[in-house]
Amino acid sequence: MTDLAVESRESPARADLTQQLRDAILGGEFAPNQRLIEADISERYDASRASVRLALLNLTSEGLVERLPNRGARVRAISVKEAIEIVEVRVGLEVLCARKAAENLTDDGAETLRTIRAGITDAVASGNLVEYARLNQEMDRLIREDSGHETATQLLERLRAQSARHQFRLAFLPGRATQSAPEHIAIIDAILARDPDAAERATRVHLEGIVEVLRGLD
Repeated sequence: MTDLAVESRESPARADLTQQLRDAILGGEFAPNQRLIEADISERYDASRASVRLALLNLTSEGLVERLPNRGARVRAISVKEAIEIVEVRVGLEVLCARKAAENLTDDGAETLRTIRAGITDAVASGNLVEYARLNQEMDRLIREDSGHETATQLLERLRAQSARHQFRLAFLPGRATQSAPEHIAIIDAILARDPDAAERATRVHLEGIVEVLRGLD
């Protein structure tokens, strides 16, 4: 039996390595265009070469890694133009999830959203931009989860991963948090009110704002 066949039965480990590499790329531990050498990754994560290859293939399918003929893999550099296009595509999917979340919101989900809302307010007031960025990601994850729309969620997770580096950069632009925080709160309030139309409007306004800020970076 080949190494690849053995690894195919070890899906939890494979998924874990894929997630570790994904987090490292999105967190800036690997720079855009940096080569991803299988031997180095294998040693760093104490993983087999076969599992590393499979993880890199997973991330290639997500658009975070690109394969180079006869040169292995590297972190894919995503331009501002492409990041804008990704956000434009996300609009329809995120609007759908926001509407569904407003329609399907549970009491537990509402309580978690209230906690996130309070955290966003505190993070912006204290200038804790790292926490603010984390809460934004948690809010987005919860809305996708509460929407119950698996297809939209899968597509969004892939798209968001590709544009995450640019959005993390936006979070630290001077004055950006004070502008975007009310937009996030408006989305949360609309969902808490179980108002799909208001959730759609607030989500659209927020994402169109991101596009405009990204255009200013180009």
